[in-house]
Amino acid sequence: MARYDLQGSLDLLVLKTLSQRGKLHGYGMVLHIQRASDELLRVEEGSLYPALHRMENSGWIASEWGLTETGRRAKYYRLTAAGRRRLQQAEGDFEELVKGVRAVLRYA
Repeated sequence: MARYDLQGSLDLLVLKTLSQRGKLHGYGMVLHIQRASDELLRVEEGSLYPALHRMENSGWIASEWGLTETGRRAKYYRLTAAGRRRLQQAEGDFEELVKGVRAVLRYA
């Protein structure tokens, strides 16, 4: 049985966002997650940037500096091949978590 680390939820959201949207800066990820979740999920920048740093060190994402739409310098992140593999695993792990939570909620 897989164990699911709740920190993995942020990883999953970031990796999925990058797989869907391509290169994004941190604030772009925050906005995408918020909009895609119909405003139900909010990612704080204080949680996001340490997670991005950790995921970059793990080889799941890579970064490069670029300019935003407003001409501001920002670090843009993209998914790597290792990140795609991690995303696939994280999606499976999350499905197992959901299955376990549903089982507990149905338990009588």
